[in-house]
Amino acid sequence: MLSSFLQGDLFALFMVFSRIGSGMMLLPGFGETYVSSRFRLLLALAISVVVMPLVSDSLPTMPDDFLSLFILLIGEIVIGIFLGATARFMLVVLQTAGMLVAQATNMSAAQAFDPTQGTQGSLTGNMLGIMGVLLIFVTNLHHMMLGALIRSYDVFPAGAAPPVDDFAHMATRLVSEGLGLALQLAAPVMLFALIFQVGLGLMARLMPQMHVFFIGMPLQIMLGFSIFAMSLGAMMTWYLDHFVLPFSIILNGG
Repeated sequence: MLSSFLQGDLFALFMVFSRIGSGMMLLPGFGETYVSSRFRLLLALAISVVVMPLVSDSLPTMPDDFLSLFILLIGEIVIGIFLGATARFMLVVLQTAGMLVAQATNMSAAQAFDPTQGTQGSLTGNMLGIMGVLLIFVTNLHHMMLGALIRSYDVFPAGAAPPVDDFAHMATRLVSEGLGLALQLAAPVMLFALIFQVGLGLMARLMPQMHVFFIGMPLQIMLGFSIFAMSLGAMMTWYLDHFVLPFSIILNGG
């Protein structure tokens, strides 16, 4: 009797941990390369222990054969990865906007190590990525991300097959709208770059003896970064307002 009770509790904990843990491996701030994997696993396990009593009634019973157990766990892991990847993609959108800003200011060749991805990235992309993670925690949006993992049991019941078609449709929608959001965030600097290049072209036609490239590059960097600095506050506010939208769409069936 006691052994079966303990087996049921361990199965329930492992089911919850499969979804929570796989999601937290990708969440911004929790799933960064500079965060220890051991810390992430321990934090996911602690959250799973707290969440398990809340969702235990909706969990399936422990199957008798290993294959059924494996299929259940794979389904939970897929759901967790999808939710975590959704949040991670929203951070990539911000870094993409920073890359567009770097290209518009002739700074795309200057690469630096990006601690959020563990790879080389543009200077403005790295700065926006770090600032995005910081603002997520300052504005308590990490509570929203963890809450979305917990609320996902209302939308995606444990033990049910993951809605792969809906996931594919949502992924397509995320990519299209995410690229649009990145363009909107970088629009002030990109618009300046377009006007500036047109002005340089006209100046080169009017004064062929002027070294337009020699004068234009430092001026474009200086003015571009000035516009970037002035629009940074509105840019991050706009981004944070859109950060929560994918989770609202997923959890509310939009």
